[in-house]
Amino acid sequence: MSTSGDQAADPGLLRNRAGTARERDPAEPLEELDLEEAIARNVRMQRQHQGLSVGEMAEKVGISKAMLSKIENAQTSCSLSTLARLATGLDVPVTSLFRGADSERPASYVARGTGARIVRAGTKEGHEYELLGSLRGEHKRLECLLVTLSEKSETYPLFQHPGTEFIYVLEGSMDYSHSRTVYRLGPGDSLQLDGEGRHGPVALVDLPIRFLSVIAFPEVAL
Repeated sequence: MSTSGDQAADPGLLRNRAGTARERDPAEPLEELDLEEAIARNVRMQRQHQGLSVGEMAEKVGISKAMLSKIENAQTSCSLSTLARLATGLDVPVTSLFRGADSERPASYVARGTGARIVRAGTKEGHEYELLGSLRGEHKRLECLLVTLSEKSETYPLFQHPGTEFIYVLEGSMDYSHSRTVYRLGPGDSLQLDGEGRHGPVALVDLPIRFLSVIAFPEVAL
């Protein structure tokens, strides 16, 4: 059995350096910070996470130690150029320095069984698509579908679309084709694919089949 120390030393273990997390007592109220306080907390948290002292971080970013200390104590407002320097030095997106400053961010909630039924090009009888949510982010549009296949047919649609698709099988099993490869997918199996490659089920092995399809479409330039 691997220990957490073993995992930390494993060079093959990928970690998302851009995110932040902290423990919260259930009785603690949800935070809504002023902009300066949010930047202060996020800069300090990122610096400590990377094991840097205030002096080391200031030298790496290219600002004075006194200025960094003021930023971390919410005693000054950062200019755009300083924020850019901080983000570059910490190797994080600039937006990550604002986390907690605004409590309202977009989300899409769909109660069980209330998702809109949609028809995709090539939809067959016994193939049901339930829209679980669609969210337009800063650079992409995310579409989440619950797909149910309950009847076999002689032919099956092959889809092509821009962006990346992630499939996670909940129930049943099927042979799923992408480009020139066919995958046998069963409960717990997942497949992430380039949507420009032709893809779709080519054989329904164990019915009914239910799987989640999450598609990240690139933002279309107008």
